[in-house]
Amino acid sequence: MTAKSEANGDRFIVCTGCSGGAALARALEGRVPVETTDCMNVCDQPVSLAVRAEGKAAYLFTGVDPDTPEEIEAFAKLYAEAPDGQIMDARPAGGLRFCLVGRIPA
Repeated sequence: MTAKSEANGDRFIVCTGCSGGAALARALEGRVPVETTDCMNVCDQPVSLAVRAEGKAAYLFTGVDPDTPEEIEAFAKLYAEAPDGQIMDARPAGGLRFCLVGRIPA
């Protein structure tokens, strides 16, 4: 697990109401501090993932591929290194960056 993500209080919340959500949550265990929720209300674009931390911008992703936990882990490293959560170059996160629905200011 990215120790800095855990120390920062970064949270990775997976919608388990989505098809594939439980599989994604399992794949992320030990990689990022993962939590689950029953529904994020974006049911037409599974799998949904939210990333947030106190005092940082929050992110909402949809259409996340459960078979690409390494992309989320790469994003976790970028997020952990960004004091305000603003990630200007998300290319290291691979295809996950194309699943971004929105960034919410802190």
